[in-house]
Amino acid sequence: MAHRLSDKAMHTAMSTKDPCQTQACEIQKCLQAHRYQESKCQQVIHEMHKCCKIHGKKSVCCSGFLKEQEKKS
Repeated sequence: MAHRLSDKAMHTAMSTKDPCQTQACEIQKCLQAHRYQESKCQQVIHEMHKCCKIHGKKSVCCSGFLKEQEKKS
């Protein structure tokens, strides 16, 4: 028997999703498709940087990107 989430539970689950998770997944897909050659995935990496600039501290996926930016500063 399948369990269906209530509307409130569904809203809570959706609102707690990492705002940059989609971009992080796209990076992983691209890297896997191109045998982990970062040069082939610069566009999706750029999109992740843009997302992290907007959502930064709210995104667990951005933690590595934020650390990288701090080192450059």
